[in-house]
Amino acid sequence: MIIERAYAHVASGDDREWPWSVPCVRDLLANGLRFTAPVTFLVGENGSGKSTLVEALAEGFGLDPWGGSHDWRYASHRAKSALGERIRFDAAPRGRQMLSSWSARKGFFLRAETALNALEREGFAPDSVSHGEGFLEAFRWKFLKPGLYVMDEPEAALSFASCLELLGHIDQLVKSGGQVVCATHSPLLTALPGADIVEIGEHGMRRVAWDELALVDHWRRYLGDPQSYLRHVLG
Repeated sequence: MIIERAYAHVASGDDREWPWSVPCVRDLLANGLRFTAPVTFLVGENGSGKSTLVEALAEGFGLDPWGGSHDWRYASHRAKSALGERIRFDAAPRGRQMLSSWSARKGFFLRAETALNALEREGFAPDSVSHGEGFLEAFRWKFLKPGLYVMDEPEAALSFASCLELLGHIDQLVKSGGQVVCATHSPLLTALPGADIVEIGEHGMRRVAWDELALVDHWRRYLGDPQSYLRHVLG
């Protein structure tokens, strides 16, 4: 692992404004976020703050906030977010050298809406492959070395089979010394053995087992009886 804990501080009185008012960010300010496994999944509804959190983690580590690596920027005109400016890390033993030197930090931030653009600007030509295949090519091409790899909903472009392949790439990455923090809605990805799952919501942040996740429960119910959900949304 590279990092053991992320934390941030803000001046008293400012914590009533966004993003400090978001429950998961308030929890980060109060308690920090500990990483206890090489893969951490952040799970929550739209608007819960998980994307705000993973972007700040990427920014704090020095990764391109629009998606990309520490070595290259294509959004350098964009200032860091308020949370990204303040976030700090406690290093794991293997990550002390990386965190002690800005130039030594390695990793990649993969966000669904800008992934292929970031890859193209870093030298990969995705035009000859599908959107989903381009995502997988990112893992084959950029997710190789020890470092921090942050992802925001990578399942957005992937089929069921491609999500399974993605899990294989993540497994190989952590065996090579990488650490992954991933925001996701996918019950398939979060089933990765040994992964830590943090559920984000109005409560802030809490660790849960895979089979206790609300999203897993909803998918089970929906697949078992779609009409029990559809009758509430279809005229």
